[in-house]
Amino acid sequence: MADFRGVTFMDSSGINVLIFAHRAAQDAEGWLRLAGVRESVQRVLTLVGIDALVPCHSTVEEALTS
Repeated sequence: MADFRGVTFMDSSGINVLIFAHRAAQDAEGWLRLAGVRESVQRVLTLVGIDALVPCHSTVEEALTS
């Protein structure tokens, strides 16, 4: 789980990190979830389709219990 409450900007570097982390988590039979994603970052994640790979949740608690 990654806490994104402090993230205000996302570019291709951040997208690449998320893809790498998602693949690494899958290879380890784990998961990656994002919590507290701001609207501006959510738009970027949706635009490139990352939100289809990595679930985004409003809160840390929600991400941990989903």
